[in-house]
Amino acid sequence: MDFKYKGMTVNERLYVSGLLNVFDKAIKKRDIEKVVAILKEVEITDKPETEAILKEFGLSEKSQINNFFCEEL
Repeated sequence: MDFKYKGMTVNERLYVSGLLNVFDKAIKKRDIEKVVAILKEVEITDKPETEAILKEFGLSEKSQINNFFCEEL
């Protein structure tokens, strides 16, 4: 990992990466898979942190969240 987003908030990471609008659309569509993929693109790969972000947007279906992290093991 490059850590090019180190020290930035989630919004800052999304803005700098050019993914803010794509992220917002994925949230509105409730597309957890896309949201998680975008978060990984901006170097948010920690499961508890990802779960907290999804919960903040009302997308905290844990069974689906676990599927995205089991694939990497």
